This record gives sequence, C-alpha cells and structure tokens, in this order.
Amino acid sequence: MKGKSEGQECRELPPVTVARNISGSAIARVVLGRPGRIFLLVLFMAMILIPIIYMITTSLKEPIQIRLSGSLFPTGGVTLVNWLKAFRNVPLVRYLINSMIVGVCSTFLAILLAVPATYSIVRFKTGGGFLPAWILGTYVMPPIVVTIPIFGMVKLVGLQDSLFGMLLVHTMMNMPIAVWLIDSYIRVIPSELERAAWIDGYSKWETLLRIVVPLIRPGIVATGVICTILSWNDFLFALILTYSSRSMTFPVGVSRYVGEHGLQFGEMSAAALAGIVPIYILVFLFSRNLVEGLTRGGVKG
Repeated sequence: MKGKSEGQECRELPPVTVARNISGSAIARVVLGRPGRIFLLVLFMAMILIPIIYMITTSLKEPIQIRLSGSLFPTGGVTLVNWLKAFRNVPLVRYLINSMIVGVCSTFLAILLAVPATYSIVRFKTGGGFLPAWILGTYVMPPIVVTIPIFGMVKLVGLQDSLFGMLLVHTMMNMPIAVWLIDSYIRVIPSELERAAWIDGYSKWETLLRIVVPLIRPGIVATGVICTILSWNDFLFALILTYSSRSMTFPVGVSRYVGEHGLQFGEMSAAALAGIVPIYILVFLFSRNLVEGLTRGGVKG
C-alpha cells in the first residue's frame, strides 16, 4: 500500500533483515553515545600527538634542563640551541637529501615494475598460483633474514656505501607491497573494458597504458606514498650498506647524535622533527588520493 509509513514498512520486515540493515556506525552511536565517541577521539589523538609534543618541548629545552628536569614543558625558557647544534654537528641536511633521493627513485622504479607485473599476474595468470604466493611470502619474511645475502650481492657488484645500491635494495624491498596493493585495484576493473580495447586493435601494452593505468591512478598514488614512507623509515638496510655521510640516509644519521657523555636528546629530538616534516607534507599533499586509493581498491563497483 502506498500510504504506509516508513515505520510500518520496517515493522513488516523480518527481524533478521532489519538487523542486517543497521550499520556498524549506527550501533556505535547507540552503544557509545556522543560523550563516548568524543572520549575515544581525544584518546586516539593524544596517543598520536603526545610523542610529537614531547619531542617539540625537548628540542626547545636547555641541554642541562633535559637531564635534570622531568617536566614536559621548558621551565627555564625556550632556546633554539638544540636546533642549531643538530644541523651544525651532524650533516643532517645531507642525510635528508639522501633519503629523499632514495625514497623517490626507489618508489618510481618499484611502481614502474609492479604495475605491468601485477597486470600480468591478475589478467594472464602469469606464474600460476606460485608467483603471487612467493611475492607475498617475501613481504612477510623478516628483513633480517636476507641482510647477509643482500650485503654480499651489493658488495659483489661494488655498490656498497652508495645511493644507487641503496636505491636498488629499496626497490626490491618495496616491490612485494607494491604488487600486493596494486593487485586489488586491477581486480575491480571490469575485464570487458580490456576486451573491448583488444577488439579495437589495442595491444596488451597499449591496453595497460591507456585503459588500466588511468583507472588505477588513485591506487598508484596511494602505493607510491606508502612505498616512499617505507623507504624513508628503513633503518636495517641503510645500517649495513652505508658507512659514510655521502650515502647515509636519515634514520641512520639520527643515530649519530651520540656524544662522549651519552645521547644528545635535545639535538636528536630536533633532528627527528626535521625528519618527519617531509613525510607529513607528502601525506598532506596526497591525502585525498591516498584515502581514495585505499578505499577504492577494496570495493568492487
């Protein structure tokens, strides 16, 4: 009957159907309420911001105050001496530039190889079931397991203590995660689009470049951001493959703030803040593409 209200229609539905129509967010609103949701949001933000606030305040304290005072905020006035020493005592700018070069170039190479490789695996079943399983296995394998073989191979070709050697290792390191992420984006593309392109005379490479790549562009951007972050944060491979300032990346460079009397906490905090700024800027610039790419890859539409 057309005159039925919405409440009457809901009462006529079976209880199981009504329960299925209740979303998870609606349940959260009922169970937690507005104060509960605000409390969880504040708790989540505190867990993220408190370490950053601690680093900011530590970098603005006098060195003697850092060791003797347990207060969170500076009690003897704000000083920039730790920031000046952080850039003067250690070639921090060089480390940041090295990390940018390795991160951007390795991400570019990883995506350049991962896109056609993933397309071949998904659409043409290259490697059968073994190749995807092997790629996923290399991703979940602890990196420490392959450090000695990688060091031996890099030394064999004479690329130790060089940015090019680090670039190649980071490309290899990011390949599994890049293939794994791009796989979900390619699978949601209807295969009819590619068949239509083949009927129009497109080759497989032209179909990939003109049809598939534009459709998965948000996923490529999201994968690039994630691979750049992983490369930027890598410490293990940078530690065993680099020895001098000309090739050291930022994570290893921060460990250089060790003096005769122990760790220089103020300088290390200032350096750490300088190191997270480029990543924060990267995520801010591509936040829309990152969210869109991570959500579109998991929804078939």
